[in-house]
Amino acid sequence: MEAASVEIFIKATATYFSVITDTEAEIGTPFLKEDFIVAGDYTSTIGISGAQKGCISFSVPKAMIQDILNQMGEKTEDEALISDLVGEIANTISANAREHLGAGFMISVPIVVSGPTSSIRVSEKLTTFIIPLKWKVYQAYLSISLQSLAV
Repeated sequence: MEAASVEIFIKATATYFSVITDTEAEIGTPFLKEDFIVAGDYTSTIGISGAQKGCISFSVPKAMIQDILNQMGEKTEDEALISDLVGEIANTISANAREHLGAGFMISVPIVVSGPTSSIRVSEKLTTFIIPLKWKVYQAYLSISLQSLAV
């Protein structure tokens, strides 16, 4: 995966938070995943197919999602609503990146897992970049595991 592709996801993530919330996300320096396991209370994964294969995962603490829901006027702690928002964030970031990566960048429906240490493991054959982000006091992670396929 090229650095330009990572930059596309950084911009897509920053755009999401600046449009949806009243507080911009601080995007940290991306790094290559080695022994780092992306884990949070909720993790949403989008499968990628077409000209590239792999996945995009967004891992987040429950308190952060609840805070975003509160800003949207939702005061409930409904688990289904929380899971839906986690999936929506990953889906929106991936769809915004697709605008720059082209129609060959095909995204799946998000899969959301939850639990105190939910995580998604990807093939060790794929290069995975981790993009840390801080929103208010919360730490979340976007992981990008993509491989371009020969045409």
